[in-house]
Amino acid sequence: MPAEELVKADTTKSKVIDPLRPAKAAFYSAILPGMGQVYNKRYWKVPLVYGAIGTSLYFYLDSDKKYRIYRNELKARYSGYGDPDLAYLDDDRLINVQKLYRKNREYSALFIGLFYVLQIVEANIDAHLKQFNVSDDLSVAPDVYQTDIYSKPNVGLTLSYKF
Repeated sequence: MPAEELVKADTTKSKVIDPLRPAKAAFYSAILPGMGQVYNKRYWKVPLVYGAIGTSLYFYLDSDKKYRIYRNELKARYSGYGDPDLAYLDDDRLINVQKLYRKNREYSALFIGLFYVLQIVEANIDAHLKQFNVSDDLSVAPDVYQTDIYSKPNVGLTLSYKF
């Protein structure tokens, strides 16, 4: 038997870690939402990013449109004119509806910003975790065992490390 067949393959080699990979993923996500997820090859997350930001943007635009309608109606009433379609609203209700849509618009803008920042952070963390070494040598598993004194089953965790 040749000596080459007796030597086992070296399995201790680790893959090369790129320390700039998380920064690149965050940078790409900051430039274009979802681009960091594409850089991390997590393509299924891109629709979630655009769904979250797009839904928030839709509610922002809708609330802004309605806020402007009621604000302009209130201004028109103070000028002596008014829309007959909105005549069923008195001035107090008109002010309250205007405040409601302004608040909804501000919340939607907050959610747009939060989802934008969240997708940047997610791309950065995902890039970090892709470089994390997960080995079969280390494992944590739930374990049920009996004590010697009371013979009752106990629940615990077993930490195993193979050298």
